[in-house]
Amino acid sequence: MTATVLRTILKNLWLVLAVAAAPASAETSLIYITNSAGDSIHVIDPTTNKVVQTIKGEEAAHGINFSPDGTRVYVSNESTSTLDVFDRKSGDLIKKVALTNHPNNITVAKDGRIFVGIARDPGALDIIDPVKLEKTNSIPMRGRLHNIYITPDQKYVICGSVQKKFVSVVDAKTEQIVWEYQFDLGVRPMTIETNPDGSTKRVFVQLAAFDGFAVLDFAKHDEVARIKLAGRPLGGAIANWVTFTGDGKTIYIANSGLRSVTAIDTEAKKIKAVIPVGEVPKRINTLVMN
Repeated sequence: MTATVLRTILKNLWLVLAVAAAPASAETSLIYITNSAGDSIHVIDPTTNKVVQTIKGEEAAHGINFSPDGTRVYVSNESTSTLDVFDRKSGDLIKKVALTNHPNNITVAKDGRIFVGIARDPGALDIIDPVKLEKTNSIPMRGRLHNIYITPDQKYVICGSVQKKFVSVVDAKTEQIVWEYQFDLGVRPMTIETNPDGSTKRVFVQLAAFDGFAVLDFAKHDEVARIKLAGRPLGGAIANWVTFTGDGKTIYIANSGLRSVTAIDTEAKKIKAVIPVGEVPKRINTLVMN
């Protein structure tokens, strides 16, 4: 990675820090990266910044997440329209769970339920039982879903649609839609801010074709601000999804155009490592091992 690319990434690092979650400490975590144009998943040890495991034979992997106890890895498979369940230690496939249609991203509740966004019309939120590994419900949406998140208090699942430009909020207990908000632009990645009591305060929403993000007030069900960045940098790598070590000292960035993941020291603003992975790496997540 060139100095120009590094400057490009670091120039916008404050925004990345604002919109990305910070899951585990480096000593108790693993970084997982799916390769959207390949057939493998790479696992990076943050203590060495080396690939320590490769899960092979997983073509067109999209989202990736984990069971609360860290024993299973969940992958949404675009080629087979399934949720693929792997044993973490061995990397062996446990089961392919049939979904309503072509899936995108995944979120997992602390009670173990797996929520999968369905990215084909008419769109849905599929819910998987973690014990039976079967689909127990499919909540119809009015458009394709892409990114989905469970709120830190575990009360709601927030769903976003790029195509139909909406946010839909689902009650995680009743599995019913409780409110929606219509944007003028497509909804892409989001992150959640909480109140002191842990309830959801605001949702920061990246919008398609807009160099910035919207601020959605969760109690008011309304957009209260839209922040435009000073300017979009030109050139450099195609940086995609990001994840952090829990101490905030290292950020991992998927470089879809460079077949690599870059680890950056967030305090020193220097590259620690560039780790080769597979074809077109995009979605990246951190597994916390308690």
